Amino acid sequence: MPSKSNMDVELSTMRARSPHPPDEPVTPAATIEEGKRTEYIEAKPAEGSQSSHTPATTFSASTPASRRKARIQFMTLCWTLFLAGWNDGTTGPLLPRIQSVYHVGFAIVSLIFVFNCVGFVSGAAANVWLTDRFGFGTVMVIGAFAQVAGYALEAPAPPFPVFVLGYAVNGFGLSLQDAGANGFVASLKENAATKMGVLHAIYGVGALSSPLVATQFAQLSRWSFHYLVSLGIALSNAILLIAVFRFKTQDACLAEIGQIPSHESGNEDGDANKYRQMFKLRVLHLMAFFILIYVGVEVTLGGWIVTYVIQLRGGGPSSGYISSGFFGGLTLGRVGLLWVNKKIGERRAIFLYGLLAVALELVIWLVPSLIGGGIAVSFVGVLLGPVYPIVMNHAGRVLPPWLLTGCIGWIAGFGQAGSAFLPFLTGALASRVGIKSLQPLLVSMMGFMIVLWALVPNNPRRVD
Repeated sequence: MPSKSNMDVELSTMRARSPHPPDEPVTPAATIEEGKRTEYIEAKPAEGSQSSHTPATTFSASTPASRRKARIQFMTLCWTLFLAGWNDGTTGPLLPRIQSVYHVGFAIVSLIFVFNCVGFVSGAAANVWLTDRFGFGTVMVIGAFAQVAGYALEAPAPPFPVFVLGYAVNGFGLSLQDAGANGFVASLKENAATKMGVLHAIYGVGALSSPLVATQFAQLSRWSFHYLVSLGIALSNAILLIAVFRFKTQDACLAEIGQIPSHESGNEDGDANKYRQMFKLRVLHLMAFFILIYVGVEVTLGGWIVTYVIQLRGGGPSSGYISSGFFGGLTLGRVGLLWVNKKIGERRAIFLYGLLAVALELVIWLVPSLIGGGIAVSFVGVLLGPVYPIVMNHAGRVLPPWLLTGCIGWIAGFGQAGSAFLPFLTGALASRVGIKSLQPLLVSMMGFMIVLWALVPNNPRRVD
């Protein structure tokens, strides 16, 4: 509980910074959650203010209990992203085995990516409506149990149509959780950029770990039991989300950690108005297309590089570890390059990383070396790693706060279409001209990604 003198200092500081007259009433308020009290001071905007989007000024009184709660919430979301990375890193090492078991070619096996994308885009489209109707905590749990159902379908190695249906259900669940986790962390007031980098580094840890396990299962007769391991992780994720967020709204969860959400208008007209506001934003569509290409490049490289190395570089059954090297680089880049992002600026950093990644991809393409190619793939992962969290941080700066979770859900969901489109295109090309088409496709898509980033505005745009 802050002392009276501290309260006076906060009030005077608030009045000094407030654009409103000094006699404007100041309202103290408090939230009480299970016996724990968090106090904050709120300065309401003046009546008749010209902008309806002016946020209220709030000062939260952080307590040891709220800081501990914030750490628990963040670690729970990190576990959710670990599972997302685990899921994305699974497919690559298992692809050759899936082809041999189901007797399908490149084009048909690529339906895995297509069905995964259908689920992901469906989740992105439904996310705003579901979140407004049921709340952040409930939607996260719905997504978690959708993943449980998806893995349960895949684990017994059912007929191929049922197997790919499991990927669709899984994608739907992942989409809801990805949108919720990214939107929640982007809404944090303290160290959001660093936390976003750490969050996606944990995604990389999951994507690094999964190929190590999947490569072993790919050589066993019960190869599909790898999905039982995934099922266990998914169940633990669902239990944690229920225990930590307890089906509450995002605002209630933020209040628990002493952060009072900004009271900004623009969302009072319901879901339909939110969708209209979102899809009027040019920056939203540019960032969604950028993430579509980025995720497509990431999943294509991580998923098809094993087949490429086996067929064109003479790799053996252990070539799946190259996929782990890529995702390990992804993890390292998201944490190890944070200082570079701050030093040169996040916007310029993406241009630098993109150009260097193109150069390394040319090495993989033109230099016929198994070891050299494997090392280069890892360094491409390092360079591509920071891109996704940088884009999510940028979304938090340029998109309206009351639309942020919905916009991030759409960016992530629409972007996930790239995880189907580019791998499917790779499979279709490989069925015609061979897997050698992988590298030219990746180089051209990385170049296009750089062009798209140049078109993304750097300043927030007003929503009418």
